[in-house]
Amino acid sequence: MVYNKKLGDIFALLSGSILPLAFAPYSIFPIAILSLIILILLWQNVTPQRACWRGFLYGIGMFGVGVSWVHISFYQFGGLPMVGAILLTLAFVVVIAFYPALLGWLIIRFFPKHNLILLPAAWTLMEWIRGWLFTGFPWLSIGYSQIDSPLNSFAPLLGVYGVSWVTVLTAVLLIYSFNFKRLKQSGIAILILISLWIVGLLANVEWTKPIDKPLQVALVQGNVPQEFKWLSGFQLPSMQRYLEISQLHRDADLIIWPETAIPLFYHEIPSYAPGFLDELMLEHTEYKTDFLIGVPTMNADGTYYNAVMSFSAKPSFYYKNHLVPFGEYIPLQVVFGNLLKLLNIPMSEFSAGAAKQVPLTSVGHAVGISICYEDAFGALIRNSLPEAKLLINVSNDAWFGNSIAPPQHLEIARMRALETGRYLLRATNTGISAVIDNKGKIIAQAPQFEITALRAEVQPYNGITPYVRFGDNLIIIWSLLSIILGFIFLTECYTKLIKKKTSTIGNY
Repeated sequence: MVYNKKLGDIFALLSGSILPLAFAPYSIFPIAILSLIILILLWQNVTPQRACWRGFLYGIGMFGVGVSWVHISFYQFGGLPMVGAILLTLAFVVVIAFYPALLGWLIIRFFPKHNLILLPAAWTLMEWIRGWLFTGFPWLSIGYSQIDSPLNSFAPLLGVYGVSWVTVLTAVLLIYSFNFKRLKQSGIAILILISLWIVGLLANVEWTKPIDKPLQVALVQGNVPQEFKWLSGFQLPSMQRYLEISQLHRDADLIIWPETAIPLFYHEIPSYAPGFLDELMLEHTEYKTDFLIGVPTMNADGTYYNAVMSFSAKPSFYYKNHLVPFGEYIPLQVVFGNLLKLLNIPMSEFSAGAAKQVPLTSVGHAVGISICYEDAFGALIRNSLPEAKLLINVSNDAWFGNSIAPPQHLEIARMRALETGRYLLRATNTGISAVIDNKGKIIAQAPQFEITALRAEVQPYNGITPYVRFGDNLIIIWSLLSIILGFIFLTECYTKLIKKKTSTIGNY
């Protein structure tokens, strides 16, 4: 018995470890369903404590493999020794592994016999909470793994958490389908499963529609090494590189530079780079080219922001709202106030911009801006819609080197385009720069770690998807109702069963 328990624990760890294969860059989407089936089966007929432990092991495998790349920023760019970077990464993985651990305990503690019915809703709520609690970490939500599967058609309806719900439901239905001891139950499960995937395959609703003529865009990828980016001797050459590349694409309607492409505060540019803004203005006026440029800004009181500037005679700015904990600001300053002294991260005490900002205007259209990590939050991207006709994400994934982080980040951006029915243009420092259409498909992509400009024709879109209209509310309300109604129904069933057994004993 002890041997079987230990073997089950090992399988929990292994099933979590294979889950990242369902995400980019591997994108073997059926593995997500297989991984879930293994975990769900391992949660059956065990104590709540064992279910908690197996959920924790699953999380260790899932996040230990899937987000191990965070150690690169700690070690290579944060100045920590390798041992310190590994320990900090392990601590991070352990913390987020508590989400599936808590889910395992709750679902078996309160629904030991019929938890399969409620698991899709419970898993979805767990991912949603992980997406906002303590600023949120929605990375590796199961729904992202289905960006290229038929289940992706649920994204414009219910968002990524809705796709997660359908994915877990698929795993549950497959478990029911192979329950040969109850053929009627198995048959119903198979019918529902087939219907679900047929709906996914056939669903091709055009929620949004193109407006005006297509635009010619150039996404400049400067490939500036992160270790040199903020050094005083490299700031001006870096800026000049972006300008010179842009001058080769004067026929573009819009040119986009990535996050902090200008490694100076906006107000410092005239002093440190005399004439630079004048050259940009000449490009803008002479060739009718609009620019969106990543540049930090500082207020008179010393607070500063990670920003994107829409360049014109009167520049307008978008200020990053959702900052990266420990990278761009320190949460709980009383506890972690000295951490910045250990991490050699430049400009890591940004202020947050407003959650809702007026969309910037460029090439005659309102555009929805997100900076780096912000595109992982669908609710934040919705703030600029339906006014925005294009979505723009500027990023700097150089912090994570040649790891699986940039492909995972691109996959997340694809989901935002699919949810909103908008083209999304993703300009990055070292890659992966890409243009994504309104169906979440990549239509142009630049190679990583190359100095280049990605050219593409993009189409502005108008209209509103159900997800843009309702956000995560539909799937969260549905999941909560499923848990509540399921609890009432199962409690009533248990009560009737106990009364029946009592009655039988009394008759005897």
